[in-house]
Amino acid sequence: MRIAFGTDDTTPVTEELKADLAALGHEVVVVADPMRWAEAGRAVGEAVAGGRADVGVVFCFTGTGVSIAANKVRGVRAALCADVETARDARRWNDANVVALSLRTTTVESGHDIIDAFLDNAPDGTEDDQIALLR
Repeated sequence: MRIAFGTDDTTPVTEELKADLAALGHEVVVVADPMRWAEAGRAVGEAVAGGRADVGVVFCFTGTGVSIAANKVRGVRAALCADVETARDARRWNDANVVALSLRTTTVESGHDIIDAFLDNAPDGTEDDQIALLR
């Protein structure tokens, strides 16, 4: 899977999670490392919406800023996820194509679990009528 990756601050957590994704065989497309949060969110969103990546992973201090910025890109459904259940359900029910994470609260372990849950799930189609309202 091609994953657009961006962050507004390079940290040991972002570096390890980026390396973990590559070690799992994913093609990691680094589009922002580091870059201002508004630009990082937009860059990841544009990579996903433009077809250069299948999904995106993006970080800022709260995760909120990059999710807002990514969601300004038409076709992007970014979800701020702080736990596995939210990441899983954002993919399944909301067809999220970008996961946003907080640099303040995400550890390597929690980030790995959240990203895995996001990547290991797919939209189940039960909310297609809702997703259509976003287009």
